[in-house]
Amino acid sequence: MKKLIPTFHAQHIYEVPLEFFKQIGIKNILVDLDNTLASYHEHEANEKAKALVQSIKASGFNLVIVSNNRGSRVQAYAQSVGVEYKANMRKPLKFKFLRLLNEKNFEKHATILIGDQLLTDVFVANRVGIKSMLVEKLVKEDQWTTRINRQLERPFRRRLIKKKMLRSWRDIYGTK
Repeated sequence: MKKLIPTFHAQHIYEVPLEFFKQIGIKNILVDLDNTLASYHEHEANEKAKALVQSIKASGFNLVIVSNNRGSRVQAYAQSVGVEYKANMRKPLKFKFLRLLNEKNFEKHATILIGDQLLTDVFVANRVGIKSMLVEKLVKEDQWTTRINRQLERPFRRRLIKKKMLRSWRDIYGTK
């Protein structure tokens, strides 16, 4: 259960001010694509996503989209916002994440993974030793593989909520 506890929780990536990441010492943001940054139906970023990515880059953060989805879909989306990406990451396996951190010289203490699933995003972040932020899914629909994961993680989420183990980013940052 300990490996499924996210460092932070947010309703969605769009609500978290970039100052929060600076405050906690983050320099590198790894962000999941499907249902974190966009719907899995979107092959190109919408204006809201483009504005967020532009702000992240302009603030000096290193940003990489990390997804279990196939390369062509992730590549098309990443190119539409002009950021690096890694597809087929095989979350929750950690070897590709360790390779990414090494290749980019990302220090673990200065890196966060933002994603919408406990069993993939939070679990791999904890296994690799980086911070994690669990967000709620952006849209109702999921790919069939994700629907299976959500069924499996449902009791864990309930337990985290019941035991008040989902620490909101606002608890650290406040409501500035």
